[in-house]
Amino acid sequence: MAIPGWTHSESPFHAGELAIQSRLGVRERMDNQGRRVIRDYLPEQFRQFFAQLPYVIVGTVDRVGNPWASILVGEPGFLASPDDRTLSIAAKPLFGDPLSDSLADGIDIGILGIELHSRRRNRLNGTVTATHADGFEVRVGQSFGNCPQYIQARMFELGPSDSTAPKPVRPLETLGEAERAAIAAADTFFIATAYQDESAGSARGVDASHRGGKPGFARVDDDRTLTVPDFSGNYHFNTFGNLALNPRAGLLFVDFDRGDLLYLTGTAEVIWEGAEISIYEGAERLLRFHLERGYWVEGGLPLRWSAPEFSPFLDRTGSW
Repeated sequence: MAIPGWTHSESPFHAGELAIQSRLGVRERMDNQGRRVIRDYLPEQFRQFFAQLPYVIVGTVDRVGNPWASILVGEPGFLASPDDRTLSIAAKPLFGDPLSDSLADGIDIGILGIELHSRRRNRLNGTVTATHADGFEVRVGQSFGNCPQYIQARMFELGPSDSTAPKPVRPLETLGEAERAAIAAADTFFIATAYQDESAGSARGVDASHRGGKPGFARVDDDRTLTVPDFSGNYHFNTFGNLALNPRAGLLFVDFDRGDLLYLTGTAEVIWEGAEISIYEGAERLLRFHLERGYWVEGGLPLRWSAPEFSPFLDRTGSW
């Protein structure tokens, strides 16, 4: 039996997403597809998927409007759905994570459930309805799956450390040698963006998304600027649609060997045309991020990972 899709009369996409889809000539096709695959509840397979995860990526916006991408960790089962419109998260923010300051009743939140070893991912945008000592509850606004493109497969194991125990934290306003090295070695990062204007209706909120590529695909231009290629995707343009209307973004880089975490927030722009795009073979456009501030947390993640198995989609774009 077919699973019902988007039942609202309004589009599942907001004005920023629709404008980019129109620019690329895919708006009508994406409206039809979006109404099939985007839902305001969690299908049973999504509920089962979240329940088996030991970590989840979340995006939030702090009190002064800065988006942050974060990661929460727990034994499988720490994510549960008592009903198809609720996700319960039994985890506290990791030590040093900006989520500690932004998490509160009523905030918008974006959630990316991603299983690196199987390359499966499902997304959820919603609202925090309650916080408590052991975690918080989220009301589903939109949920949808994503394809496995550009995900570097890694196995994991939970470490013995206390995820909330104090760790060395270094605030930063520029990218130093350690941050530059971590970004240059990265084949994966996560990005949080938001468009929270009431005019967006059911499509308003915060989004958390994955970006992957060849190690070093995120280029450090100077001590405040990164440039990242964007390859062919699902044409939803959730991230870029948000940036079209609100240029603020948060990035999270994970050191999969040491468990270090690099949280960055600032502004971002999309480069649609120009010779610079051709530097990245297979890229269709570029994302340029300008740092305002961030944090480096040493050993903040109680997970350890295997070496990556690189995505076959990198070969298909010609960028490997």
